[in-house]
Amino acid sequence: MGHTTSRRVEIVLLLTQRGNLSIDELAERFDVSTMTIRRDLHKLKAAGKIIRTPGGATLGRSVTFERNFAERLQRMAEAKSKIGRVAASLVGKGESIVLDSGTTTLSLAHHLRTRNDIVVITFSLTVLDDLAACRVELTGGQYRRSSMDLVGQQVREALARVHANKAFFGAAALSFNKGVMVNDQDFPIALLDSATERILLVDSSKIGTEALYHLCPIESCDLVITDNNVDPGALRKVKKLTKVIVAE
Repeated sequence: MGHTTSRRVEIVLLLTQRGNLSIDELAERFDVSTMTIRRDLHKLKAAGKIIRTPGGATLGRSVTFERNFAERLQRMAEAKSKIGRVAASLVGKGESIVLDSGTTTLSLAHHLRTRNDIVVITFSLTVLDDLAACRVELTGGQYRRSSMDLVGQQVREALARVHANKAFFGAAALSFNKGVMVNDQDFPIALLDSATERILLVDSSKIGTEALYHLCPIESCDLVITDNNVDPGALRKVKKLTKVIVAE
């Protein structure tokens, strides 16, 4: 990631914490000119990430940003439980699955907690803690406290050696312009090639929104599972691109 791109990512993350910032504050924070910050804000506004305010910027309304794991776990909890239950029903006896460290995927793990006939590969310590009965293989990596997971090269290398039946993963947004999107620049893309089937678990609040990083096209997912609060028009759009299950 280039220095300019990295600075723009940091600007957006700062706005998630502070709500709004002035051009002068940002220039001082990054030790660059106000003209440089103006260019950054122009690019971020064009990408739909921010909203310009007089003398500064605030977070774009269409962008979903995850603040911390506890808040994410509570958000859309009922919908995530429904999605997790349906996803768990798709895991057959003797199958191996890969789970990411998202909160919707954690709901899936909760519904699998009594299964002793599957193998789970994950980089999530919360998933590991929830799966008491089955065989769990944890990747190596550096511990990240904010998401209670492992990140880094060891995760990518471990997933590159795996070929499971199904990979379940979540996303921060499902955009009809930019595809499946995440806010986590450490998301291991190797997960997408770690299984025969790619299954996206995404609650209805994230469909039609955008996040920070493109992960993959919607049509590269073999299946999308969402909840029954999804907008009918948005649901039709997703169904044109891939198979969808709506969890009731």
